[in-house]
Amino acid sequence: MVSAQLLQDYQHLFKPEQGQVLDLACGKGQNGLYLKQHNIDMLFADIQQVYLDHLVTRENVDQSKVWCADFESETQIDAIKLSKMQLQGVIVFRYLHRPLFDALKKSVKAGGFVIYETFTKQNKQFGRPNSDQFLLKEGELKSLFKDWEILFYFEGIKHNPDRAIAQIVCRKP
Repeated sequence: MVSAQLLQDYQHLFKPEQGQVLDLACGKGQNGLYLKQHNIDMLFADIQQVYLDHLVTRENVDQSKVWCADFESETQIDAIKLSKMQLQGVIVFRYLHRPLFDALKKSVKAGGFVIYETFTKQNKQFGRPNSDQFLLKEGELKSLFKDWEILFYFEGIKHNPDRAIAQIVCRKP
């Protein structure tokens, strides 16, 4: 499994002694596993228990480092839990649930980082995802973190495979 290039480019921001990093909606966990290889204390969160079980049984991730979380539930239990965390950072790739941004931002301690990459509305030309619910509007990601220090921002088309994305690396003041 290959981790995202954006994470490879900015993984140096995370330090082993600075606390835990959350791989939010981690799926198979390739991005969090990449950071774990660099001695970063990782927490893997996903709604799919099967992915988390694989991380424990096949990737040597401790059971205490996986969290089966439903960030989209009406009860908001997991979103509330997230908002009370004090994380070194959060990484998110290919996931968008707009109501979660407030909790995500609260979960990062001052000086911590967010690395976020997901699809934009321009992605409709390439296929899925193609529902507005899962696609960022132009400038939306940058606007959501306008009160943070933006270290890197990209919005546009990437190739191999073709996709329309927004990417941000930012530090909480």
